[in-house]
Amino acid sequence: MFGVPMELLVERTENGVAILTLNRPEALNSLNTALKVALRDTLQELRDDATVRAIVLAAAGRAFCGGQDLREHVESLEAGTGASLSTVAEHYNPIATLLGGMPKPVVAAVRGMAAGAGASLALLADFRVGGPKTAFLMAFANVGLAGDTGISWTLPRIVGHAKAVELLLLAEPVDAQTAVGLGMLTRLTETDDDVLPTALELADRLAAGPTVAYGQIKRELAAGGSGSLADALAVEAEAQSTCGHTTDHQHATAAFVQKQKPVFKGV
Repeated sequence: MFGVPMELLVERTENGVAILTLNRPEALNSLNTALKVALRDTLQELRDDATVRAIVLAAAGRAFCGGQDLREHVESLEAGTGASLSTVAEHYNPIATLLGGMPKPVVAAVRGMAAGAGASLALLADFRVGGPKTAFLMAFANVGLAGDTGISWTLPRIVGHAKAVELLLLAEPVDAQTAVGLGMLTRLTETDDDVLPTALELADRLAAGPTVAYGQIKRELAAGGSGSLADALAVEAEAQSTCGHTTDHQHATAAFVQKQKPVFKGV
C-alpha cells in the first residue's frame, strides 16, 4: 500500500487484520478529498486481498469522524466547479458500497463523535465498539443536506424506520448508552481508552474464523433484509454451495466428529 497519504494510516497484523486509521485529528478526522480517495482505494485493495481476514476502522484523536470537511466543501461551492456535489458519486457511494459489501468482517472503533458521513461509515461496519464519550449525530439536515454514504439503508435496518426519521430530521446527538439500546453500538467499554483494544480483540477473533462463511452470511442478510422469502432462499442455496466446497467446512466438520476444535484458514 505504498503511496497512501498520511490522512489514512494502514497497518496489517500477523493475524490477518488490517487497521485503517483516519488521521486528521486536528480536523476531527473530517473527510477531505485526500482522505476519501485513500479510504476508497484502500478498501478496494483490502477487499481483493485474501490475506486480510478482518478490518478495523479506527481514528486518531478525540473524535471518530466529523463527516464531510465543510471548509473544503465551502471552498468548492464558492468555486462553482460542482466538485462539492460530485463527491457523492465519486467517493461516498463507492466507499459505502465497499464497506457495506465487504466479504469479510469490519469492526469500527468509534471513539468520540461520529457525525454525518462519519456516522454513516461507522454504521456500515458489522460491529461497532464505543466508549463513554462515543456519540452519533445525523448532522446532514443541520447544513441543509439529505443523508448519504448509505445512511438511508443502514439506519432504518438498525434502529427501525420511525427512529431513523427522528434521528435524521431532528439531528440530535445520540449518547453512548442510548446508542447501545438502539443497536448502534455493539459493545460499550468502560473507558474510551478501551475502545480500540476491544475492537482489535474482536477483529482478531473474527480473523481466526471461517472467512468465506462470514462473507456469505453477510450476503444472505443483505438479501434477506430487503427481498422476498424466495429471494432469500435462493441466496441461501448459493451461499451454502459456496461454503460447502471450502476447505474450512471440510476440516471443521471432521474436527466436530472427532470432538476437536476446528482451525479455520479462511479458504
